[in-house]
Amino acid sequence: MTAITTTRLTLEFETSVARITLDHPPLNVIDIPMMEELAGALAEVEKHPEISVLVLCANGKAFSAGVDVAAHTPDKVVGMLEKFHAGIRTLVTTKKVTIAAVHGACLGGGAELAMVCDMVFTARDATWGFPEIKLGCFPPVAATALAAFIGQKRASELILTGRTISGDEAVTIGLANKSANTEDVPSLVNDALENLKALSPAALAVTKKAIYAWDSMHFDKGLARAERVYLEELLRTEDAREGIQAFLEKREPQWKGN
Repeated sequence: MTAITTTRLTLEFETSVARITLDHPPLNVIDIPMMEELAGALAEVEKHPEISVLVLCANGKAFSAGVDVAAHTPDKVVGMLEKFHAGIRTLVTTKKVTIAAVHGACLGGGAELAMVCDMVFTARDATWGFPEIKLGCFPPVAATALAAFIGQKRASELILTGRTISGDEAVTIGLANKSANTEDVPSLVNDALENLKALSPAALAVTKKAIYAWDSMHFDKGLARAERVYLEELLRTEDAREGIQAFLEKREPQWKGN
């Protein structure tokens, strides 16, 4: 096994498997440096044709509590969206089979990272959700793709209310494949890896491309449109600015409806 460790994650290679472990305590908040390190790790994985499976997991008490709210300020938000969505697009388009192992908080951008993986295994008591609406914002990746995974009505409810759900409910609605006690999630991942290791890497890559041939075209266009709506419409509202500022100041937002 070889490993590359940066300030916020570790990349490990073992035979046909690469593993990216988020390691930015306490909650693996995805700040801009983590986005940059994740982009570098994903690019490194793409250089290895012998790797057929990529596992995305996390150290600490959470998978990820989401994207750093401080990165949503007007001076940072354009670059933040560009860097974060570049990572999402790489996960969507990679020929590697992607697996997310989730425990603890899996919220906002963290939930978006997990949901775009091909397979998701989650702790039963994990907390999933897209709470951006409570900041006067919305999650562009989930707004684009969540309905394809769990249906329009369920996606609308989660995004519009910011309601959180357990890992068990994530499985029930189709957001994850299987759930287990936190300590047993690695066993679920290992079972999947054993099955995948026995298969042709070339066949897996081509089959994955075929599975997503239709959705990937719509996803790329849809995410670009969601980005425009976010930057050109949402961030021009007083409520979006108020929601972000209120969070940073640790107070309740005062909505004005405009």
